[in-house]
Amino acid sequence: MSELELRAVPGPATAGGAPRRRLPIPRASTMLALAFAAYLAVAVVAPGLLETSDPNAIAPRDAFEPPSGAHWFGTDESGRDVYSRVVAGSGASLAIGVAATAIGLAIGLVLGLIAALGGRALDFAIGRINEVLFAFPGILLALLVIVLWGPGPVTATIAVGLSTAPGYARIIRGELLSIRDSGYVEAARVLGHGGGRIVARHVLPNALVPVAALATLGIGQAVVWASSLSYLGLGAQPPAAEWGAMLSAGRTYITTAWWLTVFPGLMIVLTTLATTVLGRALTARDGGRR
Repeated sequence: MSELELRAVPGPATAGGAPRRRLPIPRASTMLALAFAAYLAVAVVAPGLLETSDPNAIAPRDAFEPPSGAHWFGTDESGRDVYSRVVAGSGASLAIGVAATAIGLAIGLVLGLIAALGGRALDFAIGRINEVLFAFPGILLALLVIVLWGPGPVTATIAVGLSTAPGYARIIRGELLSIRDSGYVEAARVLGHGGGRIVARHVLPNALVPVAALATLGIGQAVVWASSLSYLGLGAQPPAAEWGAMLSAGRTYITTAWWLTVFPGLMIVLTTLATTVLGRALTARDGGRR
């Protein structure tokens, strides 16, 4: 169940019958997530500010050096600085995650709009298609797309985006249905506003915050899926500085050079945690606004 779906589920009642208040997200967690997101933004926009050396510079004499003051995350089998490669890989990994999320959200938004506002027949048809797609794990759908179109970072991005679209469509449909049945939309109908104007001025603007929260939550998931595909050799290929590809290249040396897999994996985990915390914060804010 997604974060937005969890928000719609009522909490357990207390002994007096009143609903129990949801615990707020600690402010410190949100601030740490924002700080890490800012670090990632710098790594994407200006990686040279964070890199300590050329991420592709080969130095065979320095191969497999453990983490130290000279090489914070150690070096790989070619003597390349792992920290600099992790920083350089932020751009590739996040680009795939953001692009895949954008693809999934765009498709989900279109399907959600049609299902929520297009009438019962279209709602029924899209609902049945979603149920069929939900019968398969998302990663399996991504693998099917890659089998049809071939491996590569572009294909991996499209595959992850397509595999996440059904989930986005279902959640967006639910949000749009609640907005469609709200009092201000009914008032707009009574005033004689047309359907297109109601959608443009009332429905879509009020859906932006939930969709933004959904997108923030989805980026972390997309990064994990894209990294998994690269790890399997179906996305970015070594020696590309991409977190999943770095994990794939380092697994051969995991017993002798643990840092080759630990630090790229840690970046994936921290990115997922940061986007999840920020997404939950946006969701909580939207819930409080309503």
